[in-house]
Amino acid sequence: MTVLLATRSEGKLRELRPLFAAAGFAVQDLREAGAVETTDEDAVEAFDTFERNALAKARYFHALTGRAVVADDSGLEVAVLGGAPGVRSKRWSGRSDLAGQVLDDANNAKLLERLRDVADPVAQYVCAAAWCDAGGELVIRGETSGRIVREPRGVEGFGYDPYFLSDELGATFGESSREAKERVSHRGRAFRALLERIAATR
Repeated sequence: MTVLLATRSEGKLRELRPLFAAAGFAVQDLREAGAVETTDEDAVEAFDTFERNALAKARYFHALTGRAVVADDSGLEVAVLGGAPGVRSKRWSGRSDLAGQVLDDANNAKLLERLRDVADPVAQYVCAAAWCDAGGELVIRGETSGRIVREPRGVEGFGYDPYFLSDELGATFGESSREAKERVSHRGRAFRALLERIAATR
């Protein structure tokens, strides 16, 4: 069985492909599956929890392709900001005209501005990983704790990674190898648990 990875994020694909391969799953991304990007996708993640957004995305692409689909919704929660940016992590800057690294830069600039007068802000990354196929649905949550640093550290990862100092690694995700990040990251934890559950039922 080949699983469809329902993300257009190159950063997520770089992290997820090796994880799925290690678990013995063949994968395709949306481009490889011929799923052309449309404006309808923008309205799919319209909910206020990671879990509901991830499942909505998995359902959408399963209905579109008829394939077994995995999807996720993930983001950064900062305690002093009341959990923001949360499910709006990718769109927090409000710059819908941007994509890729320039969008990451805009989101990080807003984060640092909001935390300008906050000492040692506590944060966590959250990921909800969802599965949808003809046999059913499943959603699993993963979390990892850390703090936000003032200056970017490292060039690995994507999104808020250079500013997220992992409690477990003692380094930012931007300074950490893919393998090190995968061991403790929100996405690694959520997807490993999801794949274990799926494998156990087949």
